[in-house]
Amino acid sequence: MASIMDSVNQRTQLVGQNRLELLLFRLAGAQLYGINVFKVREVLPCPQLTALPHANPVVRGVASVRGMTVSIIDLALATGRLEKTSLENSFVIITEYNNGVQGFLVGGVERIVNLNWSEVLPPPPGSGHDHYLTAVTRVDEQLVEIIDVEKVFAQVVPSDTGVSEGVIDEQVRSGAVGHKIMVVDDSSVARKQLRRVLEDIGVELVVLNDGRAAYNHLHGMLAEGIKPSEEFAMLISDIEMPEMDGYTLTAEVRANPELKDLYVMLHTSLSGVFNQAMVEKVGANEFLAKFKPDELAEKVINRLRSLRS
Repeated sequence: MASIMDSVNQRTQLVGQNRLELLLFRLAGAQLYGINVFKVREVLPCPQLTALPHANPVVRGVASVRGMTVSIIDLALATGRLEKTSLENSFVIITEYNNGVQGFLVGGVERIVNLNWSEVLPPPPGSGHDHYLTAVTRVDEQLVEIIDVEKVFAQVVPSDTGVSEGVIDEQVRSGAVGHKIMVVDDSSVARKQLRRVLEDIGVELVVLNDGRAAYNHLHGMLAEGIKPSEEFAMLISDIEMPEMDGYTLTAEVRANPELKDLYVMLHTSLSGVFNQAMVEKVGANEFLAKFKPDELAEKVINRLRSLRS
């Protein structure tokens, strides 16, 4: 296990080119699950947990981890399985995203695998609206389900996703009329959060689930003689997405003379390992960590105002 922890610590400092590194783990049984290594701070045998009165039933307790008090969420319970994970011989994956640190209790941890995002696909049709998958892939011919941990955490610890009073006024809304924004994110939770803020501002939206779909949509517009930089005030893209990640999408946009003027803001939950140099390298105009509704609204409003000046 020490080697896995060392590997996580090393790899979370890296950003590949349309590549994904998954930490594979099991809840119960043979099914493999995955989480993006960029969200992982460390993996450790389940520490001593202190139960919290009146806590959500899926929170098994809190643990002291390197001087921090971290809530430990039983991932099996949180994703709808009926049996609690045994605390004996189990592991905790300490994650950092959305500007917070949380732990996920799992049955066992396997290894880290390196994949191309093109090998990672959206959940298959028929998964339903209530599933907790953000993507699927195959490793050694075995199906790996990538869990939408943002959705899990949002349901365990609901947060206010609305914009504070006074940030958006009627002048802002009137100025947003006629403007369009493209939103690209594979997380259903993130899409709903973005939609709520952007619709409150008053812009029109084109919402897509991954970088490949966005790339194809932009090229479809070009084929119809429509210039995306004139059609969209900005493109707001997640970074980690199946088929094509946000870094690669941005790089492809900048490499195309007909797309290069499109304003791009990368919007990601990878708050703990965010690589400013990589964002600058691929040519994004801005970066914003998820999820800060007031900051998101202010950045969009400023962009709309700049188009009028």
